[in-house]
Amino acid sequence: MTDHALLLVNLGSPASTSVADVRRYLNQFLMDPYVIDLPWPVRRLLVSLILIKRPEQSAHAYASIWWDEGSPLVVLTRRLQAAITPHWPHGPVEIAMRYGQPALPEVLERLAAQGVRKVTLAPLYPQFADSTVTTVVELARQTVADRQLPFDMRVLQPFYDEPEYIDALVTSARPYLEQEYDHILLSFHGLPERHLKKLDPTGSHCFQSANCCEKACAQVRKVCYRSQCLASAAAFARAAGIPDGKWSASFQSRLGRAKWIEPYTETRLDELAKAGVKKLLVMCPAFVADCIETLEEIGDRGKEQFIEAGGEELVLVPCLNDHPQWAQVLAGMCERA
Repeated sequence: MTDHALLLVNLGSPASTSVADVRRYLNQFLMDPYVIDLPWPVRRLLVSLILIKRPEQSAHAYASIWWDEGSPLVVLTRRLQAAITPHWPHGPVEIAMRYGQPALPEVLERLAAQGVRKVTLAPLYPQFADSTVTTVVELARQTVADRQLPFDMRVLQPFYDEPEYIDALVTSARPYLEQEYDHILLSFHGLPERHLKKLDPTGSHCFQSANCCEKACAQVRKVCYRSQCLASAAAFARAAGIPDGKWSASFQSRLGRAKWIEPYTETRLDELAKAGVKKLLVMCPAFVADCIETLEEIGDRGKEQFIEAGGEELVLVPCLNDHPQWAQVLAGMCERA
């Protein structure tokens, strides 16, 4: 049986570190209405203003972490593809990117041309957000409909609290946890608060109290990114045996002037250093593959900030990447999907 494909979808990357390629990538990314959820004319004006200076700044950041083989995110996703292939006997395992190459619509067309009739779509995001999961699923469904592709398509749901996923996280981090350290910070990608509020099915949950996400009911948690992130962090700490007070969670990668979900990673780095933390571990469990947000934002700029604030050492714990246990776990979750 070779007609059932597994399609792993990640965020994407510029084709190179040139300013032109970075501008092209940022334009595609930021013009996605699930990323900047403003009316098209306002979004177009805002993105055009961002693209005046941001591509040059981002190109420098990408250049600082670029590998000989290319973008770390794309290279690591291909390595995961190779690692998971032996665990998926039903057909081909392919990768696609929501932005950049390999483009999701073209990969779907290629699978159809190969005779594939079933696709398990796996957005590589543990926690749910419109700007990650929804945009991938909607683009895939729109492509299938518009191009009349003959697919029976199933979608892997967010797996933020799946015990197997948490165990894989702990196993991958174990070599770092076995060393001496003062604190571990679990830094998740941030989102504007409005992204959460508009999805709140109760209309009265989001940010009504300091710990609203910890108390989220199942109906709310299903679509609440912050609640899912905090649940992942707490489950990881329990499974790894990390005592309260030795770990915390935060949110990184703010963009623009909108109010984003807190606490901010930048603030926590300063707070921890000033509280006497000397050796800090940082994990980024919103990502399954290392990328510019982990390698450059945390591994370079975050480290520099922490040391300037009085810390001595910041150690970036790698993402799951192509860890063998993660590949096996992901294949199992996709099988059940």
